[in-house]
Amino acid sequence: MQTVSENRCFGGVQGVYSHSSDACSCDMTFGLFLPDAAREGEVPVLWYLSGLTCTHENAMTKAGAQAWAAEEGLALVFPDTSPRGEGVANDEAYDLGQGAGFYVNATQAPWAPHFRMWDYVADELPALLGKEFAVDLDRQSITGHSMGGHGALTLAMSLPERYRSVSAFAPIANPTASDWGRKQLAAYLGVDESTWAAHDSTLLMAEKGFDGPVLIDQGSDDQFLDLLKPEALSQAMAAKRQEGTFRMQKGYDHSYFFVSTFMEDHIAFHANALYS
Repeated sequence: MQTVSENRCFGGVQGVYSHSSDACSCDMTFGLFLPDAAREGEVPVLWYLSGLTCTHENAMTKAGAQAWAAEEGLALVFPDTSPRGEGVANDEAYDLGQGAGFYVNATQAPWAPHFRMWDYVADELPALLGKEFAVDLDRQSITGHSMGGHGALTLAMSLPERYRSVSAFAPIANPTASDWGRKQLAAYLGVDESTWAAHDSTLLMAEKGFDGPVLIDQGSDDQFLDLLKPEALSQAMAAKRQEGTFRMQKGYDHSYFFVSTFMEDHIAFHANALYS
């Protein structure tokens, strides 16, 4: 692992690090904010998964999360959204390839050799963090925006007892029924749609639910509302009687202005679960 940068931030340290990834067969970069409390012992971890076209940098610089995480004594992890670099498959479209890993393990050519973001986020990066930093992996929660909200929800429901809470900002909530999903799942996983269900939070909610609290925020003026399909997830939560809250925020769009507005709520929500 190599240190790309470290900056003092709200009493803690915002770092950027790179390492050789076995899961993705390339070098990967991630951001990690450690609050001042990490100097005295291990702190709980909140994962933030970003959306289409993003890198580790977007939320790290735009979401305003560090101030609230410092106050609550939480570490924040900002993984990249896909493998990158020479020899890594890509596509001309913004919603497939580099910047659009969809947090799955690809099984199809040309994606399979590198696009294993599920294994990267679920296994490899946590192991690296536990080895190198003062983080408590027995206390983890997860959140994300758009494609990252999809990833956060599917990981949380598929890995029982891993995360104490899950939240999402404008998640891609029903990808098997959306153009933001069907295209990518077919490319990465193949045309057998039975393999897609494990990566659809609406279907997972109907089948499994989540063994903890859930918080979803969605902007009513989101320009991608028809692609996100939040109503499907809301209905599945109600039918499952899932512990949680779904909030439609009037007038907000899909941008980081929306994310940063409600970030304090999400950090407090996760801190309550992580410290309870």
